[in-house]
Amino acid sequence: MTSPQEHAPDRSPDRASREPRGHPRRWLILGVICLAQLTVLLDNTVLNVAIPSLTRELDASTADIQWMINAYSLVQSGLLLSAGNAADRYGRRKMLLVGLALFGAGSLVAGLAQSSGQLIAARAGMGVGGALLLTTTLAVVMQIFTPEEQPKAIGIWSAVNSLGFAAGPLVGGFMLNHFWWGAIFLINLPVVALGLAAVAAHVPESRNRQGDRPDLVGAVLSTLGMAALVYAIISGPEHGWTSGRVPVTAAAAALVLGLFAYWETRVPYPMLDLRFFRDRRFTGAVGGLVLITFGMGGALFLLTQYLQFVLGYGPLEAGLRTAPMAMTVVALNFTGVGTRWAARMGTPLSIAVGMTLMAGGLVSIAVLTEQGYAGTLLGLVMIGAGTAIGSPVMAHAVMSSVPREKAGVGAGINGTLAEFGTGLGVAVLGAVLGARFAALVPVAAASLPAALAAAGSDGERARITGAFSAGLETSLLVGAVAVLLGGLIAAALLRRADRADSPEKA
Repeated sequence: MTSPQEHAPDRSPDRASREPRGHPRRWLILGVICLAQLTVLLDNTVLNVAIPSLTRELDASTADIQWMINAYSLVQSGLLLSAGNAADRYGRRKMLLVGLALFGAGSLVAGLAQSSGQLIAARAGMGVGGALLLTTTLAVVMQIFTPEEQPKAIGIWSAVNSLGFAAGPLVGGFMLNHFWWGAIFLINLPVVALGLAAVAAHVPESRNRQGDRPDLVGAVLSTLGMAALVYAIISGPEHGWTSGRVPVTAAAAALVLGLFAYWETRVPYPMLDLRFFRDRRFTGAVGGLVLITFGMGGALFLLTQYLQFVLGYGPLEAGLRTAPMAMTVVALNFTGVGTRWAARMGTPLSIAVGMTLMAGGLVSIAVLTEQGYAGTLLGLVMIGAGTAIGSPVMAHAVMSSVPREKAGVGAGINGTLAEFGTGLGVAVLGAVLGARFAALVPVAAASLPAALAAAGSDGERARITGAFSAGLETSLLVGAVAVLLGGLIAAALLRRADRADSPEKA
């Protein structure tokens, strides 16, 4: 997988960023790009707590709310591969600046929006900037750190991901308690301004100097195909898996992605080199990543509903109750404990141990729901510990399997598969919960809020929440199996890859 270009003499101005000793300001640069990363990740969840305010002040319909949330994720997930390719070709620092500028402009328009249409358009623009930021941040990490330091740096980058996931509802709830809904977007502006200044001053430029021709057809096909696929997954729970739009959109996505794969084998300078998938290390890492995000993303999405509708917490308090997971990740990765454990165990065993802990945490939440929050807390801490050990190793396995000059594409693959796995997990595990809930409470369809609103007595409400808890238990157990299976598959393939590499290195 190593290209001759990696061993050619390097006389470019950014040579220091690729020397074995690493960039002299690499830890400062990591702080800068993590700040940009955190801003994007907060916006993945911050809007959820503002739904009542948006419905009231913008007179937004249910469809409007869905598009306000989905426009961001659809555009972002569809553009991740193209954004990574653009970063490799035109410069990662340059694309990082462009991404920050687009994200800031979208935040300004969103904060001042006067209608649902304006807010939806602004969120789509923020998705473009978010795609550029998510791919370039990880690509820059791979450029400025030595191979020995990369696992620790990716561990910190991964901890910021978890922090952003957990802090979104908290930040949104705090802002809504003190300001109007537009403040949840305008708060991004000072962070973006600081990020622009810091990136311009400290982040070195790096790009693929081979001068590949832009794969415009591949970019269009991958964007349309991934957006259609994610839209089909999102629409399934809302409109029914057998409704017209879901099978048609899924079939269109399969057709377009098939054309994309065919095109990438024919073009001389492909955006995504499909030969990557011949590498056992790469295949094991990406296969495990999909299954892990499938189980974790879907299960944690359902857990927030359980905390609010069954245990009776408000959105802000529910966010606080899920925070121990992120705090465990931050504590283990920022102190370097998770990285040291992973280094001692090696990549395959680290992934197996991490995913086993995560699966055990999901089982704990599932079987200890009758204990109230205590079982949930134990499960969240186990999930956090497993994430701190396994996820950075998984991300590093993906990135280290891709040639150095294709780091942006590698980050795009990592982000695309994580988005795909999470969306699929929310859809499938949500369908499992809905089916079990509807079977136990036939008159309530599959809507817990509607069933609770129609309940005529405390006994009926208890029966409804009990049915939801039973459905949640089934879904969490399915998610645990997916996480454990993903970890074992990835660990087995990576171990086989290590054994195959040993004779070659000798």
